[in-house]
Parts: sequence; structure tokens; C-alpha cells
Amino acid sequence: MTDLPRKAVVRSAKLATVPLGFAGRTALGLGKRIGGRPAELVAAELQARTAEQLFQVLGELKGGAMKFGQALSIFEAALPEEMAGPYRAMLTKLQDSAPPMPTSSVHAVLRADLGTQWRSNFRSFEDHPVASASIGQVHHGVWTDGREVAVKIQYPGAGAALMSDLRQLSRMAKMTAGWIPGIDLGPILDELRDRMAEELDYRLEADNQAAFAGAFADDPDFCIPKLVRGTQHVIVSEWVDGRPLSEIIREGTQSERDEAAQLYLEFLLAGPAEAGLLHADPHPGNFRITPDGRLGVVDFGAVNRLPNGMPPELGRLLTAGLEGGADAVLAGLREAGFVKPSIEIDAERLLEYLEPFIAPLRSDEFTFSRPWLRSVFAHINDPRQPNYVLAYKLNLPPEYLLIHRVWSGGIGVLSQLGGTVRGRETVDAFLPGANLPPVGDLPRPARADNSDRD
Repeated sequence: MTDLPRKAVVRSAKLATVPLGFAGRTALGLGKRIGGRPAELVAAELQARTAEQLFQVLGELKGGAMKFGQALSIFEAALPEEMAGPYRAMLTKLQDSAPPMPTSSVHAVLRADLGTQWRSNFRSFEDHPVASASIGQVHHGVWTDGREVAVKIQYPGAGAALMSDLRQLSRMAKMTAGWIPGIDLGPILDELRDRMAEELDYRLEADNQAAFAGAFADDPDFCIPKLVRGTQHVIVSEWVDGRPLSEIIREGTQSERDEAAQLYLEFLLAGPAEAGLLHADPHPGNFRITPDGRLGVVDFGAVNRLPNGMPPELGRLLTAGLEGGADAVLAGLREAGFVKPSIEIDAERLLEYLEPFIAPLRSDEFTFSRPWLRSVFAHINDPRQPNYVLAYKLNLPPEYLLIHRVWSGGIGVLSQLGGTVRGRETVDAFLPGANLPPVGDLPRPARADNSDRD
């Protein structure tokens, strides 16, 4: 592999190999079953091979395709266990690794951005990457002053690849826009394209990282690596040792899961409050627990600038929902643009539909889990449920796009961790507009309580 596949037809053809490959392996599996192999063994083998191909194709394409794969890896917690199992390892692998680019391409980018004598900046530089992401990969090195550093290098052709994927997404969205009466997709896609384009300029990411590092300097809970050097395609920052969240998800003790989940939740809400910035790429590959017990955070390409902190409307809506104020919730959603003026919605049914998202704040502590998240997905996605149609009546204002990305992705990661968090305490501390009533004063939700923690 040299540069990323850039032409839309090439990228589309590669993506098509996933379902085609699965079909071919299904035919092969049928032959093996006819030959006498157990059906369960054949099925397991097919799923394992399909998962491997999914990783290979999305990893090679990188760009928007790999971002899609990383998003899938967050939400695997919502899939039924028998379906999620074979894919979990491969999808999670996309969170912090992918097939690397050749050493010659790595050196070419460093030469273009740091100069022909780029090696003079380092005492040592490791050619093999230690981690990969959607548009870049990370190498370990030692800077000329002796500091261990992480060197993030953008893939050649990443910009063209990402824009190609976004154009394809836009075309598909336009075809389906008329089917969803409550959602205005045009502004959402424009916002998505603008935010993705920002991620391609590492100078902007370097500025974001410097701002986060300044806001959380010497913080007892969070470790943000200091910026060393930033160019359009290369970021050099101090090295952060630690245990990746993906490892804690896979094999951490309950105590480790609880501590990691609490720190993770606090950081997502503390960023806007302390730095005026929301870290908007919540997948586990961007977080690790350092040897001194802090949450180490990397990758600041996706950031939402919130100079006044999180919108206070969110805190007020959560408070109204907990108090059972259905009319106040609907009025607030209309005012914020989540419900368009032309859409008619029953306030009580809307509050019932939103209950799973409010439930974690009905107690002082809440345990996120895969079974709980599966119950949430069943509640909002089951067409047999009377409130199913409400999903198609809710709009997503463009200014809330990244907030929604963090909210939904963060819940997915917390459910993978299976940690118990002090959600009410954290929301009260960091979310403007929140004035949560005491637990003992909360009215019961209108229908089934979705706060089951099994």
C-alpha cells in the first residue's frame, strides 16, 4: 500500500467486498456443512473470517470509512451477544490500530513538513507505528531535548479520501431525506463536512491540544500531553504512558472499570466547563489510564468550540425530564430546534420515549452495561413499540451535531466498560442549567423504568 485509495469508484468497490466476501464464504460454508462439518463450527468460522475482512477493508480505506468502523466499534455494546461476539475484537481493533503505511511514505511526510533534515529533531525515531487512526498513524520517538514524544503523521491522500466518503454519504442522505419528515439533513451534513475538513489540518488540532493542555495543566485527574511541534500533516507531542481503555474493557477488574468510567464521564463534561472545548471523538483508543491513575487523553482533531460551556438548555431539559415536566421538555426541544414547528408530537409520549436517556440520573449512582444499552436500543428502535415513529419526528440542529456524537458515543463506551458512575454529581458539577431535584423527590416515570442495571 502507498497512498490511500482516493477515487470514489475504487473506495466503493473496496467497501462492496465486505458483503460480497460474506456471500462467498456463506456458499463455502454451505459446502462444508454438506460435507459433514457441524453447523455451529461453520457459522463461527464464517463470522470470524467476515470480521477479519471488515477490519482489513475499513482499515485500509481509512478516511470516512474507517471513522464509520470506529463508530461501529463503540456501539457493538448494543448488539445481541451472539451477534456481537465474533465482531467485537476486530471492531475494537479499529479503535487504536489499522494496517500501517509504508516506511517510505512516513519519511516522505516528515521530510515535507519538518524539512530534509527532519531526523535532526530526534534522538531516535521508530519507523513502525504504535497506533493507527482514521486519517493518521502514531510513532514513538525521542525529541532532541530528551523528551519521549508521540509523532502523529497524516496518511498521504487522507483529505481526498475523507471528502470522497463524505460526498458519498451526502448523496445517499439526499435520496432518503424526504422519508424523514422531522429531520433537516442539509445543515447537518454541511456541519459534518466542515468539522471533518478541520480534522485534516493538524495545525488546528495542535491549537486544540495546546488549549486543552493549558486548561488541565497539573490536573490531579487528567493528563493532556503538551504540544512539541505542529505542522499541517505532523503533530509532535509529549508521550503518555498508560493502559488503553480498550484493554480495561477487555480484561479490567470491576474496580478498574468503575474508576475509568467515572474519569471518562467527568472529562467529557469538564472539557467545555474548564477549557471551553468539547473533545468530540469519544472512542476508547483516545483514552488511557496512566500509571498514577489519571485519565490520559490524546487526539484532538475533532473538537467542538464551546466558549461558554455546554448549552444550558441541555441542563434545563434534563431537569424538566426528571421532574416529569412533559410540556416543559417539548417546549424546550422546540425552542432549541430539536422539534420543527410543523411537527406535532404528544408531550407525554415524547417524555416516555426519552426516558432511557434520563434514567441514569434517577439515582446517585448508575451502572452502564451492555444489557442496559441493548434495552435502550430495543426501546427506541423496535417498530412494534407505539413510540417508534417519534424517532422520525425529531430533528438534530447542526450546532448539536458534535454534542450528540459525544453523548451517544460516550454512552456506548461507558456500556462497554460496564462501570458504575456518579452521574448526578458529575452533571450537577459541570452541566450549566442543571438543577437536579433530590432523588427522593423524583416522580416515577410514566411507564416502564429503563434503569435496570443487570
